[in-house]
Amino acid sequence: MDWKLELVLVPVSDVDRAKAFYTEQCGFNLDVDHRASDDFRVVQMTPPGSACSISIGVGITKAPPGTTEGLHLVVTDIDKARTELVGSGVDVSEVFHFGASGREPGPHPERADYGSYLAFSDPDGNSWVVQEVPGKPA
Repeated sequence: MDWKLELVLVPVSDVDRAKAFYTEQCGFNLDVDHRASDDFRVVQMTPPGSACSISIGVGITKAPPGTTEGLHLVVTDIDKARTELVGSGVDVSEVFHFGASGREPGPHPERADYGSYLAFSDPDGNSWVVQEVPGKPA
């Protein structure tokens, strides 16, 4: 039996601000924006090409805003991904990799799958890591 992760809840303090960040700056597709009452709103968005979405909203999680850490996105070209994020106004780290002395600047020397990274956070501080997997089919 397949077990597919399809939705991750991301706690935010301002739904409209977070929605704008993820759709306008990160390029996520808006799937749903449903408000049943002042106490319940769900906004679902999906990164381009992903089978897993995120949801932000009101009344969907008890987790404090900004407490989600280390969500990972996978791209085939880390430099292009960084250029797109920077061009959209996202405060993103430089590309880095892990070597013998720990975290080191620049992409992995051999551009190995899962070897190059960058990081960014949403306006509440929920953190994301982008990993390069050049050999992954688009």
